[in-house]
Amino acid sequence: MNHNPLKPKLAAVAVFFSLFLLVFVATLYNTQIIHGTEYQAQSRTSNTTTQEVYASRGIITDRNGKLLVGNRLTYTLTLSADAFSDDAQANDLISRLIRLCGENDTVWNDSLPISAEPPFQYLSASSSANKAFAAFLKENNITRTGEGTLPAAQVIARLRVLFGIPSHLSDLEARQIIGVRYELSLQPSYLFAGDVPVALISQIVDGQFPGVTTGTASAREYYTPYAAHILGRISRIYAEDWDKYRELGYSMNALVGSSGVEAAFENYLHGTDGTRLITTDENGRITGELYSVPPQPGNAVALTLDIDLQRDVEETLGRTIDAMIASDGIQRGGGAAVIKVGTGEVLALASYPTYDLAHFDQIYNDLLEDPRLPMFNRATDGAYAPGSTFKPCTAVAALESGIISPSTTIRTKGIYTYYAYPQPTCWIYGMYGGNHGSINVSQALTVSCNYFFFEVGRLMGIETLDNYATQFGLGQHTGIEIGDSAGALASPEYAASHDLDWTDGQTLTASIGQSYNLFTPLQLANYTATLASGGEHYRAHLLKDVKTYDNSQLVMVCDEDPLNVVEMSESTKQAVRLGMRNLVLHGSISSLFTRCIVPAAAKTGTAQVGTEINNGVLVAYAPYDNPEIAVAVVIEKGGGGYYLGNTVVDIINSYFARDDSTAVTAGENTLLK
Repeated sequence: MNHNPLKPKLAAVAVFFSLFLLVFVATLYNTQIIHGTEYQAQSRTSNTTTQEVYASRGIITDRNGKLLVGNRLTYTLTLSADAFSDDAQANDLISRLIRLCGENDTVWNDSLPISAEPPFQYLSASSSANKAFAAFLKENNITRTGEGTLPAAQVIARLRVLFGIPSHLSDLEARQIIGVRYELSLQPSYLFAGDVPVALISQIVDGQFPGVTTGTASAREYYTPYAAHILGRISRIYAEDWDKYRELGYSMNALVGSSGVEAAFENYLHGTDGTRLITTDENGRITGELYSVPPQPGNAVALTLDIDLQRDVEETLGRTIDAMIASDGIQRGGGAAVIKVGTGEVLALASYPTYDLAHFDQIYNDLLEDPRLPMFNRATDGAYAPGSTFKPCTAVAALESGIISPSTTIRTKGIYTYYAYPQPTCWIYGMYGGNHGSINVSQALTVSCNYFFFEVGRLMGIETLDNYATQFGLGQHTGIEIGDSAGALASPEYAASHDLDWTDGQTLTASIGQSYNLFTPLQLANYTATLASGGEHYRAHLLKDVKTYDNSQLVMVCDEDPLNVVEMSESTKQAVRLGMRNLVLHGSISSLFTRCIVPAAAKTGTAQVGTEINNGVLVAYAPYDNPEIAVAVVIEKGGGGYYLGNTVVDIINSYFARDDSTAVTAGENTLLK
C-alpha cells in the first residue's frame, strides 16, 4: 500500500485556515452588520485630545537636608474655548462651573483688574496685568475718546454686550462670567482652577462640562514658617515675561518662581512637563488615557541656610525689636545676616517684621497695608549707615597704606580742630567733655575713638579709603542670587552723581562710617567675614548644591574661589583683631558677652540718621582664634550697637551649641510629595 506522509499535515493546515476564515467572517459580520451603525456613530463622536501634564517642581532643603519647600498633589481644571460654538453655550457652561465651584469652596483664576462685586472699581494690579487689560480694551474698542479711561462700571456694561451675557443675570453673575471670558480671550486654554477638591472633580467628569479638562499638578507646601524673604513664591507667568518663557519651552499655564530662591533657581527647580492622550465619547466621558511623554520632576536644591539657626536668628531679632517697641512705643524694623567665614555661604538671613509664606495669600492685603513693610527684606535691601562698624576698614586702609603702624599713637582731643569748619567731635567729648588721650589703632577700635579716625582719614584721603572699602565689598552688590541693594560708598563721585556736596568734612565723617555711606546687613556680615578670614572676600551665596529629583546624581555644587583678596600684613591683621577682641573683653559690651560660649570679636556702631533715636549696628565674628562665622545686626532706631549685644550673643551661641545629629535628610519619597 502506497502511504503519503504529507497528507495528514496538509489536512491540518487546511482545517486551520478554514477556522481562521470562519472567525474572520464572523468578526466582519459582527462589526459591519450587527454593530455597524453603532461603531460608525462612535467613530464620529469619539474624540482624542492632547493634555499637558505638569511636572512636579523640585524641592528646596537647607544645608543639612531638612525640607523647607515641597509639593503636594492637587487636582486642576483647565478650560478650553475651542469647545464652545457660541456665546450662549460658553456663558451657560461657565455659569454652571462657577456655581459648582461656589458650592465646593473653590477659587478660580480671575485676573480682570476690576472688583468682583458692585459697585465696580479698578483694582491695583501688576504692570503686566494692567498692560494686558489695556491692550484688550483697545482691541475691542472699549475706550473713551480723549484722555482718561472709562469708569469700571461702564467697562463691565460693555463687556456684557461683547460677550453676549443675558440681561436677566445680575451684575455679580455677569462679572464672574466676564472674568472667565476675559481669561479665555487672553489664552484660549487656561488653568481655570488649581488645588480643586476631589468632590468637585467627581462632579466634573460626568460629561456635562464640555471644554473642561481635569488634571493633576503639585502645589507648593511650606515646611517652615521661617526664611520667607529668602524662599520666595511662585506665580503664573506675567504677560510681559511670556516671550522669554515660551522660548524656554514653558506652557502658558506654567507656574514659575516670582521671588526669592524660587525665582533665582528657576532653571533647576522647574521640571519638564509631559503629555498624555485622552479619548472621550460623545458625552465627554473619558474612555482612555495614555502618557505619550511622561513628566520629568525638577531638581532638588539645597541651600546654604541652616534652618535651625535661621529660626533662632529671626526669633532673637524679633524679641529684641518687640522689647524696644514695648519700651517706648516707637515702631522699628531690623535685619541680620550670618555668613560662614572662608566660603561666603549665607547661614541665616533675617528681616523683621516678617510673615509666614504658608498663609501669604490670606494675609497679602494686610501685608501691603502694614506701615512696618513686612515684605521688605531689610537684610539684603535695607541700606543703613554703618557707623563705627566701618572703623576696622579705615584701620586696615591706614595701616596698609603706611599712614600709621600698629604702634603709632595719636594724641586725641575731644574736638577735631584741624579745619576751621567743620570741627566734628568724638562721642566721649559730647557725653563727658573729655578725650581718649594718646592711643594706638587697636585701642582706638576698642574705645571707638572718632578723633583718631578723623585724623587717619584726613591723612590718607578718601581715594585710599574707598579703595579698601571696595575691596571689602562695601557699597557693592554681594552677588547673592536673590538680589540685593548695592547701598552707597561715600565719595566725591557719588556726591556729584546725586547732586550732593563733597567737602573735606565729608572725608572725616566717611572715615567713621557716616557721610553718604549706606550698607546692607548682608554687606556688613560679608565685610566682617573678609576681615576674619585675613582678607579673602567671597561672593555671598545661598546655593549649596543641586541634585536630581531622586538624589541619584549631583547636578552642580557651589565651590567658588574668592572674588579678591584684601592684602593685609600679619601685623595689620593682629592690630585690627586685637582692637575688636578687646571690645568684647574690656569694652562697652564686655558685660553682655560674658555669656558667649566661644571667644568672639566685635565692633559696635551708632549711626546718626537725623532722627531722635540713632540706628544700632553690631558686627562680630567667632571663634576669635579660628573664625567660623561672621554676624551683622542692624536695628532701626535701635539706639546704638550696645543694645544689640544680647542679640548677637544669642546668634553666636545658637550656632556653636548646635547638635548636628538631629539633621534629617529628605529622602527620595519626599521629592514628589
